[in-house]
Amino acid sequence: MFTGIVREVGEVVRAERLAGGDTRIEIACARPEAEIDIGASIASSGVCLTVVAKGTREGRSWYGIDASNETLSVTTLRHWRPGTRVNIEPSLRVGDELGGHIVSGHVDGLGLIEAITPEAGSHRLDVAAPKPLAKFLAGKGSVALDGISLTVNAVTDRPQDALFSLNIIPHTWAVTTLADAGVGTEVNLEVDLMARYVARLAEAS
Repeated sequence: MFTGIVREVGEVVRAERLAGGDTRIEIACARPEAEIDIGASIASSGVCLTVVAKGTREGRSWYGIDASNETLSVTTLRHWRPGTRVNIEPSLRVGDELGGHIVSGHVDGLGLIEAITPEAGSHRLDVAAPKPLAKFLAGKGSVALDGISLTVNAVTDRPQDALFSLNIIPHTWAVTTLADAGVGTEVNLEVDLMARYVARLAEAS
């Protein structure tokens, strides 16, 4: 489990197709190699990934993950190339502060940024979400975009999808990959876990 509070921004340094069909991706980070455990879960731009390799190269620590074709097809990982910046959050430990909201690292779908508007030092993002996820989005509710815990401002239902808006404060803009995004950028989208359960209970009643 995660909180949606990004701890650092790493960088893809290698992406290679493996003989078995998976893709090995190596991500450079500031965390010392000794503090990276094989088998640990790390949220990488919102995707819960298992560390299968680690090392130090040219003075930088890195961790490696294997992404299946399924993971590549439903997340933005298929776009990752050397130089791609990645939001990093290690898994939550007992006693850690829950600064954002509970995030599982299981991507529900891809959002599409339709507009970025500067607003008094912050940035307003308008993001299109797949229609099946619309019922899980609500004003003042939580959502994770590329692993970042954010609050939804408003939601507009449309025939083919739902458009929701977010306000990104300067700090979040500076310490995550959102500043790299532009109109037309895809983002990993995870709806609030509690919203999912509430919707399921409503359907069952």
